[in-house]
Amino acid sequence: MSAPEPVAVVGLDCRFPGARDAQEFWKLLMEGRDGTRRVPEERWEADRYRLADPAAPGEARPPGRSNTVRGGFIDDPDAFDPAFFGIAPREAAAMDPQQRLLLQCSWRAIEDAAMAPEDLAGTDTGVFVGVMANEWAHLQLADYDGITARHGSGNGYFMGANRVSYHLDLKGPSLAVDTACSSSLVALHLAAGALRAGDCDYALAGGTNLIMTPVLNIFYTQAGLSAPDGRCKPFSASADGIGRAEGVAVLVLRRLSDALADRQPVYAVLRGTGVNQDGRSNGITAPNRWAQQQLIERVWRSAEVGADDIGFIEAHGTGTLLGDMMEAQALGHLTSGRSGGSVALGSVKSNFGHAEGAAGIAGVVKTVLALHHRTVPPSRFADDENPKLQLSGRRLTLLRSPLRLPSGTVHAAVSSFGMGGTNAHAVLSSPPRAVHRSGERVPGVFTVSARSARQLGPNLLAQADALARQPEDRLAQLCWTSNRVKSRLPHRVAVAAGDLATLVAGLREAAGRTHDEDGAVRRTAPAVAFAFTGQGAQHPGMAASWYTTSPGYARLLDEIDGHLAAHLGLSVRDAVLEGDPGVHRTGLAQPALFAVEYAMAGALVDAGVRPAAVIGHSIGEFAAACAAGVLDPADAARLVARRGALMEALPDGGGMLAVPLPEAEVEALLTAPGRMCVAAVNGPRSTVVAGHLDELALMRAALADRGVTARPLTVSHAFHSPLMRPAVEPFRAEGADVQVREPALPVFSTVYGRVMGGEERMDAAYWARQLTAPVRFADAAAELYASGVTHIVEVGPRAVLTPLLTRLRPSGAEPVSCLAAHPGERAPRHPLHHLLGQLWSAGVTPAWDSLYPPADRVPRRLPPYVFDDSFRAWRSATAPELPAPRLPATDAAAAEPPAAATAETCPPIPDGGSPHRVSEVTRRLVCRVGGHDPAAVRDRSRLAEDLGFDSIQVMELKTRIENELPELGSLPVEELLASLETVGDLSRYLGERLLVPTASTAPSEPSAPEGPRT
Repeated sequence: MSAPEPVAVVGLDCRFPGARDAQEFWKLLMEGRDGTRRVPEERWEADRYRLADPAAPGEARPPGRSNTVRGGFIDDPDAFDPAFFGIAPREAAAMDPQQRLLLQCSWRAIEDAAMAPEDLAGTDTGVFVGVMANEWAHLQLADYDGITARHGSGNGYFMGANRVSYHLDLKGPSLAVDTACSSSLVALHLAAGALRAGDCDYALAGGTNLIMTPVLNIFYTQAGLSAPDGRCKPFSASADGIGRAEGVAVLVLRRLSDALADRQPVYAVLRGTGVNQDGRSNGITAPNRWAQQQLIERVWRSAEVGADDIGFIEAHGTGTLLGDMMEAQALGHLTSGRSGGSVALGSVKSNFGHAEGAAGIAGVVKTVLALHHRTVPPSRFADDENPKLQLSGRRLTLLRSPLRLPSGTVHAAVSSFGMGGTNAHAVLSSPPRAVHRSGERVPGVFTVSARSARQLGPNLLAQADALARQPEDRLAQLCWTSNRVKSRLPHRVAVAAGDLATLVAGLREAAGRTHDEDGAVRRTAPAVAFAFTGQGAQHPGMAASWYTTSPGYARLLDEIDGHLAAHLGLSVRDAVLEGDPGVHRTGLAQPALFAVEYAMAGALVDAGVRPAAVIGHSIGEFAAACAAGVLDPADAARLVARRGALMEALPDGGGMLAVPLPEAEVEALLTAPGRMCVAAVNGPRSTVVAGHLDELALMRAALADRGVTARPLTVSHAFHSPLMRPAVEPFRAEGADVQVREPALPVFSTVYGRVMGGEERMDAAYWARQLTAPVRFADAAAELYASGVTHIVEVGPRAVLTPLLTRLRPSGAEPVSCLAAHPGERAPRHPLHHLLGQLWSAGVTPAWDSLYPPADRVPRRLPPYVFDDSFRAWRSATAPELPAPRLPATDAAAAEPPAAATAETCPPIPDGGSPHRVSEVTRRLVCRVGGHDPAAVRDRSRLAEDLGFDSIQVMELKTRIENELPELGSLPVEELLASLETVGDLSRYLGERLLVPTASTAPSEPSAPEGPRT
């Protein structure tokens, strides 16, 4: 029999008594701490069900009493982040907290596998959950009058798995498993089998348990199985019964070959699993040594391991005299013949108790972490070993201190046995060694996103704390991982850095800022325009940092430099990178600007930022034409080189003057129209005049007498003026043979002052006209703003256009962000990375891979998401935390308490004004149905995505609206569903029905509602 295909554990998350996550769990195990405590007050009145005195041996125990008030309880089991998963507060309050724990644990486990949970949406990923307790249902469903539709989806074993599949949109097998104490190890067995059978490519295997009532405590006491001190003491002479515990854990599984192919980090490898049954033994609740032994033998044989290969065993280890004896005998039958020393034996139950439905997965998580850290934690109560078990003779030993595992492959075994006879066993091994060394040191962009602005801070700090402990050479790998895993949620922060210390400082600084709840990314994809800078932005060494930090920019600058060198006889690239002051000469300035902007735009496109439109200022129009696909780079390089040479050859004596007045006023001041003209209109009060220097000096003095300060520009000639005419015909001839293509995207011409269209072409005539025509940047920019772009990125070596564009931005319109790709001397050290971070924060999806060499595209584990824990919903047998409000008779069908707000906290309905009344009714009823805080419900709030409305809640909302506004008649479900994207949409729909009476508003038979899933 060949060994089954190995399955990799690639991610995990857990919460157990005394441990909020896997890191704290490992620390608890290594320190050998006790995670038990007294029954928390919110569970039940422990003393009410406690035996006054322990019953003497042989005496009957009083019914309805427990012999202990201690157990393993997790902290804050009622905490949940319903908004994160799009769940309305009222629905969350009705859900079994085990479902809430599994949802958050699953998300964190997937992130721990260095994957974005959104990447699994729509895939055949399976979900297999072990669950034994259903105490929430007993507490909730005893009140028949209070039962609502939400209680059906909020309770039941099946929903533990289905909740995860539904909210993460997973399409593979989804099932809950109840085999009592072995439930979660059986779930792991089924998950591994589904992967090997090809039923899924990823699987989530987990377990959960919450202690909400004393029922099982009483049962264990009556059956003589309960430890009086509430602690499990496996294989100890003082073992006297079960101590109950709770917890939740989820593993992410994948076929090992697939994980290795993707260089995914692997905790451990699942080599084989198996399940069997005791059959008819000496009692349905009693363990069966022979069944255990047969199962372990079969699984070891299947995994192709023997007793000598097993490095340690994580036993079931309940801590009852009978259970410990049966397990020791079953294991000893296999281990007693070992040729080496004794094999380490332990049970996680010694640390916090028997987690029942999560017990098996708790042992697996311990084993996985031990293989990952190559250390076996010590066993509590090892100093009090039960001599009757004869462990040493069976070559088994309890560890008094941690055991360091040897190098090479190490195997471990895990057992879990269920009351009722279903046994499960697994063999795991250490992962294959994989070393992924970083390549050359490169900067990166670290991304952090959250569902709400409130959670950005905690998540930023969690990442900063973890990164501070990482090796410096992993910077790029960690950034690349964050781009894959931490980049999909709406509230975002990006930090560009070239070293870990800078990154950590940037994350902590961002965590200290107040983040605006309205600052989420746009719901529609951003449209980015490129604005290309004109002459005057050049400076020695301009944008040199792009060459060293962006391989794409370096490649494109080299490429365009080759085209230009054929016409210039020198290297523009070298002049720029060496800081040649000659870049201020027109003959070099124009080719240098064109080269820098061409390479910069190409690097942005390589990085996934594709322009929706382009605009260029003077010489910037040539790079814009290349970006729009109008000109071939080689042709554009020839034109630009010839343009610069022709202009530099013109006589000196010309200049340009920036005048802070409207164009019309400036035109009236031109005293010598043949020698002066308006050369550029950059804004309503930003006009540039070009002409002879003496004429400009007179104009400047005249303006000064009027109290107007005009500023001379640092230029060599009077560009865009009649003084350029000698260059026009030679330049027209130069461009006569240039192939001009139709633009692939809108080009906002600064020659025409509008978007190009119809038969207009950027041909030789256009470029010749551009030499003398004024630059109508303000008019072209106004049209660009009206085109629907959301962002304008200035492509150039200095932020020259950005302040102009900011001033030109129309008021009252949808906001448009203006960004500079390279703000000049003030540019950050890694400008492309910084810009991509800004654009990603606004909703752009960069092609992150372009920033990192292949050697650095390695997934690394990052801390998983930190959820908002401010929501609380808990029910106990005696003291519900949330009092159920009395609702009107019309609300009896939905009489359940909201979790965050009651109807009484919503605004009242005013009497006057139908539209306003409808809006207030809509908001109030949405608050009531969902249980939302009115302050959090706005017109733009989406009912499904933001407020968690599903078909059940929509039907409840429909009924409430019809009761509140009877003049609407019966609302057609089809029309209602079509109008339900946002609260504002619903208000408008209802208002229109009231204002425009139609036959559809007359009372009619109600439409058949869409029912819930069955």
